[in-house]
This record gives sequence, structure tokens and C-alpha cells, in this order.
Amino acid sequence: MKDRSAATGPLRGVRVVEFAGIGPGPFASMLLSDMGADVVSIARPGQGKRDVRDFVNRGRRVIELDLKNPAHIAQALDLIAAADVLIEGFRPQVMERLGLGPDVVLKRNPKLVYGRMTGWGQEGPLAQAAGHDINYIAITGALDSFRAANGETVSPLNLVGDYGGGALYLVVGVLAGVIEARASGKGQVVDAAMCDGVSSMLTMFHSMKATGRWTDEPRTNLLDGGAPFYRTYECKDGGFMAIGALEPQFYAELRKLAGLDEECYDAQMDRKGWPNLHEKMTALFKSKTRDEWAAILEGSDACAAAVRGLFDAPSHPHLAARQTFLNVDGHVQPAPAPRFSRTPSNIQGSPAVPPVDAAEILSQWSQAATAKAS
Repeated sequence: MKDRSAATGPLRGVRVVEFAGIGPGPFASMLLSDMGADVVSIARPGQGKRDVRDFVNRGRRVIELDLKNPAHIAQALDLIAAADVLIEGFRPQVMERLGLGPDVVLKRNPKLVYGRMTGWGQEGPLAQAAGHDINYIAITGALDSFRAANGETVSPLNLVGDYGGGALYLVVGVLAGVIEARASGKGQVVDAAMCDGVSSMLTMFHSMKATGRWTDEPRTNLLDGGAPFYRTYECKDGGFMAIGALEPQFYAELRKLAGLDEECYDAQMDRKGWPNLHEKMTALFKSKTRDEWAAILEGSDACAAAVRGLFDAPSHPHLAARQTFLNVDGHVQPAPAPRFSRTPSNIQGSPAVPPVDAAEILSQWSQAATAKAS
């Protein structure tokens, strides 16, 4: 673990107490740590040491506390009292039953931003139900929008619920809360529910529906695989090309480079003609290998890219040039994002850090506060 005083990100000096969990909470904490926040993760006894390959848990110190032990609850309260942000992902009322709910901790630390990460939210008929990413995106309509050609729904990994509508909204919420608390001197609770965040992410599609540009029938729309110029195509070797030539000028470039000369390609936005164009383009892309098509189209204004395998992506020339992936402790992993010109983010250390003592962290935080005040 790097010396915390050497952290360079824009959140340097922000203190976060994370109650260890799975899914969006750890990912949100990873983002905060990458941006320089000092994140301390509270784990159950015996679960504090992480595998070096558990990249999502990188960059924070870990302490082990038994939250059924009053003495350990007292230590947790002391840490929270010195923190700027708390992140927890338990079901509603669990933290209250532990004696760590907002009413208790905000009395100790009035400026605390209390981030609550759940799937269903703190209230509502499903608030106490178990669930995972796929369940939360199911009720929002997002999952229904990801369909294979045969109509079967396709899970978009856990990117939409856990990370998009969950972790990213949690990070935005707690950072907004920190900014406001610095002005008002008052903290607050951030209720980050995946079903809320995913619904927010779907705003554009509700707008398109309202303006008559989106239908309920899957794979008939502009962005769901219905448009022949915005979808993937299988190539001769079984690889795929992703085509995203939405705007007329980009579509014209695609036509020029791919040889789409027939008159039927003229009416780009005529939905009645889309099935015919799709059939023709399917046959065309199977005439060359993925890499042959990439040589023709990638890097042009045709908005085309070869579909890379998940673990082949680090070797793509563009990602390699940008150092989008880093080798840390002999393991390749995604680099911090986004990028800052003056206060660059950094991976603050490996997940495989032995648990530390709460008193040690409190002592360091106290010394840092004293030095800052002087």
C-alpha cells in the first residue's frame, strides 16, 4: 500500500469508511480510491486479506471488526466520526440495528455524507427483498431492451445495474454531498438505488418514445440492433465488426469504404427497408475476415470497430497507446478513469494488504488533522 500522504488524485484528503460488500459498493470505493480518497474498508473477522487479483478491492486499507461486538462497534463509530463519507450496501435497517444508522452517526459527525447502496432503495414494496443486478434492471425495462435475434433477453453483464445505475450514481451522489457539506456544514443521506439509477439512465429512451422515435418491439429501433447501420456483423472468420454509422456523413463514409453502392442504401432512415439492408450487409461482411474489415474501416469516419475479446482488449493499439490497462504487481488491470491533468489519479495499492488496526488509522487521521489545522 502506498503512503497515503503521496496520493495525488483530486480527492486527496477525503476520508471514506466502506463497509465491505459485493457489487456496486466495492466498485464505487475503488473509483474513490483511484481518485485519491483515503478509503478504509471494514470487513468481517477473517475476511480482511484480499487476493492480489481482486482488482476491484484495490487501493484501500482494511480493518476487521465484528459488528456484533460492542467494542468493535465503538471503534467503527470512532472511524466514522473522523470520516467525510460512509458507504454501506446492506438491506434497509441493518445499519440501524447495528447502532450505526444515520441518526446515530450524524450526531457524532454532522458533516458526514452517508451513502446507502441498494438495489431496490430504502423504501418501497420490494425494499426488503433479496435481489441482484439482473432483477433490478428487469423492473426498469432495461433488460427487456437487450435481446438476441430470437427474442431472448441477454444479460448485459452487471454493467447496467451494479455499476452504471448503482456505483456511478452513488459516487456522483456522495461527491455532490461532500461539496454541499463543505458549504453548509451539514451532511446527509444519499439513497442510491439501482432501480432509480438505471431508470435515470433510460431518460433518453423515454424521450424518444414520447416523440414517436422508439417502439416497444425489440430490435426494430435505432440503437437496439434494428438499424442496419448500428449493429454488429459476423465476418468470414467468425469475428465481428461493430458498425455505428448513425449520422448521414458517417453513413456516407461507410457506404464509400464498404462498397454499399446500390440505390436501396440511399434511404438510410426508411425503417421499412431496414430488413433488406440488414440481409445484404450480413452477406457482405461475411465476405471478409474481421481483420480485413478492420483494415478497411477502423480509424475512419465510418464509425466502425472490430469486436475484441474481453481479455484481448489490452493489446488493442489504441488502448495500449493510451495505457488504458496497467500492469501492477504482475497483473494486468484497467487503469483509473477519468483522467485529470493536474491531479492525476493512481492505483493506491494492491488488494492483498494485511488488515490494519483501527487505532492506527485513527492516529494517522488525527495527526493529519492537527497538521492541517496548524
